[in-house]
Amino acid sequence: MTWDAIDSWWWPYVFILAAGWFATDIWRVLGVYFGGRIDESSDMLVLVRCVATALVAAVISNLVLFPVGALASVALIVRLSAVAVGFTAYFMARKSTLVGIIAAELVLVPAMMFSGG
Repeated sequence: MTWDAIDSWWWPYVFILAAGWFATDIWRVLGVYFGGRIDESSDMLVLVRCVATALVAAVISNLVLFPVGALASVALIVRLSAVAVGFTAYFMARKSTLVGIIAAELVLVPAMMFSGG
């Protein structure tokens, strides 16, 4: 099957849904299967957690320092401020991811609205 296999308006959506499901769910199933057998303090799991954290940090850094689209219209100082506010709120709310995201958005969204982004 390819992207152009079926000439219908709905085919790209089905293709993306199926490809996205297969690409992620197979790893979820394997994770559940093998996850119960892994010691949480094992060196291998600590390494995996470190790599995953580094990848998330790299993606966030890339979005903040080299933005594309509407985020590019917001000044660097505002983007850095949103990260700092979100990070601070995250720790002040006992590591609540939702609180950190909302706090960062409260800085970023008004700046985007006023900058025309």
